[in-house]
Amino acid sequence: MNAIESSPLTRKLSAFVALSEKELGVLERLHQRRRSFVGGRDLVHQGQSEQAAYILAAGWVCSYKIQPDGSRQIVDFQIPGDFLGLRSVLLHTSDHSIEPIAEIEAAEVLVSDLLEAFEQTPRLATAILWAVSRDEAMVVEHLVGLGRRDADARMAHFLLELGARLALVGMGSKAGYACPLTQYHLADALGLSAVHVNRVLRKLREAGYVTFRDGQVTFDDYDRLVTLADFDPAYLDHTGPLLK
Repeated sequence: MNAIESSPLTRKLSAFVALSEKELGVLERLHQRRRSFVGGRDLVHQGQSEQAAYILAAGWVCSYKIQPDGSRQIVDFQIPGDFLGLRSVLLHTSDHSIEPIAEIEAAEVLVSDLLEAFEQTPRLATAILWAVSRDEAMVVEHLVGLGRRDADARMAHFLLELGARLALVGMGSKAGYACPLTQYHLADALGLSAVHVNRVLRKLREAGYVTFRDGQVTFDDYDRLVTLADFDPAYLDHTGPLLK
């Protein structure tokens, strides 16, 4: 297996399309301009125009918006295999900021690269559209979580969703996964205070559901946590290739 066949983006898209050699070749070309970025410094600024998109190859990123009062709302976290700033490129202006949580590696993708890839391989374009639609479905779930789930269920659902996303790219399982997020990241994503996050995580740990400690999420009782969160992964659509 060569590098592109085992890349996180290939693993992710292969859940929708059984990729051909030609399509793998196009994906390999999209990965050519690979760069490193330090953590804590915006890769893309809210309101920025004329920027490239990126394919995250290693590391974690958060997408966020700053509110008028200076508070931060994290919209989502990106993991290896995710596109960064794709919507902003197509809409010409970024409606959010993108910040690496720690040092990352990402492939820079120009609009011209994308359009050429879409023209050459319509099936690959369809797979990328699936990936973007799946990301939109996750944002919908996050809105439901913020509006309707209590803090315990919101945290449980979030940790389960991350686990499912990471499992798809070979970085997680029903046992758990490595996670670089701090309680401040969780607070800004889940609409809670850092103190409340700490309290919820302690409650879930003491009840035997899940442990988040020293950068590692461990599912102590995966099935019970699914029940607590009312977690139905159908919106993540990991059922296998629809296009053979």
